[in-house]
Amino acid sequence: MIDPSESFEATYAVPMQCGDCTDEISRALRAVPGVQEVNPDLERQLVAVRGIAPPSTIVQALADTGRDTILRGSGEPDSAAVAILESVSAGGPPVRGLVRAVQVAPNKTLFDITLNGLPGPAQYYASVRASGDVSGGAASTGPTWHVFEDAVACARASTLGDGLYAGSALFVAPLAVQALIGRAFLVGTDRSHAAAGAAAVGVLARSAGAWQNDKVVCACSGNTLWQERGTARSANIA
Repeated sequence: MIDPSESFEATYAVPMQCGDCTDEISRALRAVPGVQEVNPDLERQLVAVRGIAPPSTIVQALADTGRDTILRGSGEPDSAAVAILESVSAGGPPVRGLVRAVQVAPNKTLFDITLNGLPGPAQYYASVRASGDVSGGAASTGPTWHVFEDAVACARASTLGDGLYAGSALFVAPLAVQALIGRAFLVGTDRSHAAAGAAAVGVLARSAGAWQNDKVVCACSGNTLWQERGTARSANIA
């Protein structure tokens, strides 16, 4: 469990037109369990949120108001990581989920896991692997380095195809983000966390802290922030 004193700040890009928008956003987010402070910035088109609510919950709460949202950063510098979970088998959507990790205290990290497009309904078990080598898929990621005992229940029908399901979970582990970087994150239906039962795998990479990412145009593609968001959504990266 996360204590309210272990809150973290996260910043989100949200389209806002006027004071009515900021008021509606504030009302919606203050109703989310675990949210302690909400500070919209109309000029910068950013919303800062402090609390213990996972980023996926904040994004969904804003989606419920009809607004798209982009997580710009979370936690202190060097305290956050992300992994895009890609399918280990041919067929179906290539991306099957996203993991966001935020360190909330020394050796204590929150894992916000969102899965979408996996066969089911089924229980999926998550683990961090000893290696980040995904050249051979899940098989080359090595033994487990940390396992999550609880499962992610994928019981909600996915919009990505018949027989595919979605689910999410919030786990807390006695780990530091620094030790996670470069390791593989694996999900599969095998309760023993064997690589042979993997459904999707990704590599944990460092992500920005709460105020470390203020880019509005991607230097690589030249696309705006919201153009990049559209590309990500079409690839099942939400």
